Amino acid sequence: MGEIQEIGKTLPQTKDIVNDVRKILRTARRHAVRTINTDMVAAYWLIGKRIVIEEQGGESKAKYGEKLLQHLSASLETEFGNGFSYANLRNMRQFYMTYPDEQICYTLCINLPWSHNRLIMRVDDPDARQWYLQEAASQQWSVRQLERNIRSLYYQRMIAAGDTRDLEIAETKKYNTVRQFIKDPYVLEFVGLPPFPHHKEKPLEDALMDNMQKFLLELGKGFSFVQRQYRISTETEHFYVDLVFYNYLLKCFVLIDLKTSKLTHRDVGQMDMYIRMFDDIKKGKDDNPTVGILLCADKDETIVKYSVLNDSQQMFAAKYLPYMPTEEELKQEIENSHLMHKELA
Repeated sequence: MGEIQEIGKTLPQTKDIVNDVRKILRTARRHAVRTINTDMVAAYWLIGKRIVIEEQGGESKAKYGEKLLQHLSASLETEFGNGFSYANLRNMRQFYMTYPDEQICYTLCINLPWSHNRLIMRVDDPDARQWYLQEAASQQWSVRQLERNIRSLYYQRMIAAGDTRDLEIAETKKYNTVRQFIKDPYVLEFVGLPPFPHHKEKPLEDALMDNMQKFLLELGKGFSFVQRQYRISTETEHFYVDLVFYNYLLKCFVLIDLKTSKLTHRDVGQMDMYIRMFDDIKKGKDDNPTVGILLCADKDETIVKYSVLNDSQQMFAAKYLPYMPTEEELKQEIENSHLMHKELA
């Protein structure tokens, strides 16, 4: 009875019995896949542990470990297949050595397929590893999405934007701080455009629309797209916001203005006006204050420091990169952003 309840708490009962049976079978198969995945990840951790224990008893750890893995692979591949190649056995050993505390394995790692765990265990920062384990599971990232997020230093950009490198502090704040939702820089390699100054705002907006799913993933949690070129009208004039989103965690509208040039004081004033108009005309009684993001090719530190951007809790300037930078370039961008936030704090 317990297993049946696990597969589905309610019995599908519509006029179409075929679809009802299909639904039961699909649910059961998803449950079976999750169960198999959980068991195999736990098994790989145990195999890694057993290998490490065996190696510790050898006279020369390096040479003995290599021979041990070769012997194991030759013995297991015939019976269990390619999953027990020399390379994969090394992965299992690294898996255990990365998470020697079995609690992490049995509370976090088992929530993800082995392919995801292999990527995450290669991340050097323990806090980043834990964050990726949690986020990949809760947001149901594909392997490709996870690989892209690790490569683009997603965790570091989120933490730098929140002006803290302490994961626990960031988690306890939850969704009270808008800045936690603002990355700097944003990596938009999927737009397929050349670096500034060789593109304009319209092609950038078109490219973001064509890749909205990827853009939403880059924006982060809670964002849903509302409209492009959103019109706000007063009694005398019409104004158009490039992109409008709603964040259901922050419970507010998020306006994005695209600037393919260096940020100017006019851009800041325009966004300030958009935010005030949106709060006055569009914001619902249960909504929080509107947030504005100036997504620009470059920022002027003087403008950021001596404008309303400095102390605003509703408006933010963030740089975007229309390509995937090298790890060193990205680290430098993150550090520059972190230093600027620190100076302004």
